[in-house]
Amino acid sequence: MRFLLTLTIFSLLSHGGLANDWPQWRGADGSGVSQDSSLPQSWSEDSGLAWKARLAGQGVSSPIVWGDLVIATSQAGRGVMRPGNHPTLVRGGSGDRFLEAGESPGDKVFFLVEAFDRSSGRLRWSHKFEAGPELAPVHQKSNLASSSPVADGERVYAWFGTGQLVALDAEGKLVWERHIAQQYSPFSIAWGHASSPTVYKDLLILLCDHDPASYLLALDAKTGEERWKADRGQGLRSYSTPLVISADGKDELIVNSSHRLEAYDPATGELLWHTGESNRFPVPVPSFHEGVIYTSRGYRSGPYMAIRPGGRGDVSESHVLWRVATGAPYVSSIVHYQGVIYMANGQGVAKAVDASNGETLWQERIGGVYSASPVAGDGKVYFFSESGEAVVVQAGRQPQVLARNQLEGRFLASPAIAGGRIFVRTDHHLYSLEGGS
Repeated sequence: MRFLLTLTIFSLLSHGGLANDWPQWRGADGSGVSQDSSLPQSWSEDSGLAWKARLAGQGVSSPIVWGDLVIATSQAGRGVMRPGNHPTLVRGGSGDRFLEAGESPGDKVFFLVEAFDRSSGRLRWSHKFEAGPELAPVHQKSNLASSSPVADGERVYAWFGTGQLVALDAEGKLVWERHIAQQYSPFSIAWGHASSPTVYKDLLILLCDHDPASYLLALDAKTGEERWKADRGQGLRSYSTPLVISADGKDELIVNSSHRLEAYDPATGELLWHTGESNRFPVPVPSFHEGVIYTSRGYRSGPYMAIRPGGRGDVSESHVLWRVATGAPYVSSIVHYQGVIYMANGQGVAKAVDASNGETLWQERIGGVYSASPVAGDGKVYFFSESGEAVVVQAGRQPQVLARNQLEGRFLASPAIAGGRIFVRTDHHLYSLEGGS
């Protein structure tokens, strides 16, 4: 019995199968909520840090936690800045031009996947490869490392804005690679590709909503070979990541796109239901709790709503439980925690909404600009601002700010929570926060 127990533990560790992993953006279930207790409340550059590690590149992809590794993706080298007016960053922080964007002919651009020791922050391995051959233009708030990696216990998958996709094992060795833009259609989308991969059983599902072609693509996670492809037409846009939910024993893949909100069968790519009007720049990702989908649509104070899954066809009249026409953030996603929905926008306003009916419980100006999505756990809600400040709020139906914590750099990537620590990246660094006095 002792031998079998030891063998089981070794197997879990060797495949990264720890119970408190954060294997994708917004956690194992995609909710942005941690079940950990004793999460940190206060920290600074001088206290409350378990470690701080320098990243070899920049990006807005979120870190993930897989076993004893913290993994982040980056771009090294300058790409191409889209001409004209576009979103700009909060000034301050590191003071340099952000996200390696801007014309610089002759310089090569590389993509990196870096794995750091979860306990110490020591670099365990790095996988680096050249980007290209064509680089999509982006704006100051993004580069071609905007998609977050995802791990399935066997491999980690990293996808970049050129369409290049790699699968690596726990030691950082290449298992397979694909170039989706070259093999299917160009990655041409305003501001650059941002959707992250989604793992479903033995599939890796990719949302490719771009101007030349729009489609969902499911690859065999072990080999990278195509398992199914669902064509969605031309001219759709999405910067959102699909979310897999399970309701009444049936799985659904929820997609936030410029056309509408849709659900697909993740095993086959069959369209199940849809609702909502068009939206120019859909960025947020839904949350799912106790049989209800909570989601916003993004773009300039767009709508947010609650939907019961399981419908067929247009479910706008039959399955939308409530809908608020305006007031949601442009970029960041909402988070459902203990019966309350929390959100913060680009004007520094945080809001709490009753999840049962959509009514506003409180709305406070906390300052900052919020591109990163909030996370919650241990009775607290965390808002990370582009200014480098993190505002910690007591979860509840009344507003109460518990702490304001400042670090160097800027927060655009959403945090990961695992093992009682918060992992977050800034302009040039990856932090492990454990809190302090």
